[in-house]
Amino acid sequence: MTPEVRVKICGLTRPEDVSAAAEAGAAYAGFVFFPKSPRNVTIETARDLAVDVPVGVAKVALVVNADDALLDAITGAVPIDIVQLHGAETPERVAEIRARTGLPVMKAVGVADAEDVAALDLYEEVADQILVDAKPPKNAELPGGNGVAFDWRLISARRWSKPWMLAGGLIPDNVAEAIALTGAKQVDVSSGVEASPGIKDAGLVRDFIEATRVPVRL
Repeated sequence: MTPEVRVKICGLTRPEDVSAAAEAGAAYAGFVFFPKSPRNVTIETARDLAVDVPVGVAKVALVVNADDALLDAITGAVPIDIVQLHGAETPERVAEIRARTGLPVMKAVGVADAEDVAALDLYEEVADQILVDAKPPKNAELPGGNGVAFDWRLISARRWSKPWMLAGGLIPDNVAEAIALTGAKQVDVSSGVEASPGIKDAGLVRDFIEATRVPVRL
């Protein structure tokens, strides 16, 4: 039997999107705290949405180079389970945030070529999980959620010391191939299941999660 792949639906902004993710079987629900993103939510909105996340689904706060004041405000008001760092945080900053919040930390690392893969080693030493994303295009406003994939072969033979998650350009039509090629046990999607930026499509969410359950032979 194929082991179940854990799916994170990120960039949730509406109660119906939270429900769609949970009903489809998502393991993680992600909320974005980054004003430049079309998926940005206020702390008040995130708090209301998080209350509706079923027990057993991990609530993730995505922040980008957040200062201590923002981290304190989020964790003080929203029942978050994991902090996702999606900026240029150094390994030292990752360790600081992990100690300050008392929560598990997931560090996103952008990959475009073999040189970028080396950074994974540094962050595996300090983070609880690694999110491997496509490095954003030059001049991109967003550090993630750009719908861009990277060459999955760059990590296909990697040995991991921490749990990790694959992101970047995943959609219902390619996620099974990505899993087969990388061996990912966890995947993250945001723009790939949207009707428009920040608005999830319940059918695409369902199709995406169902596609992770289908084994593919390369």
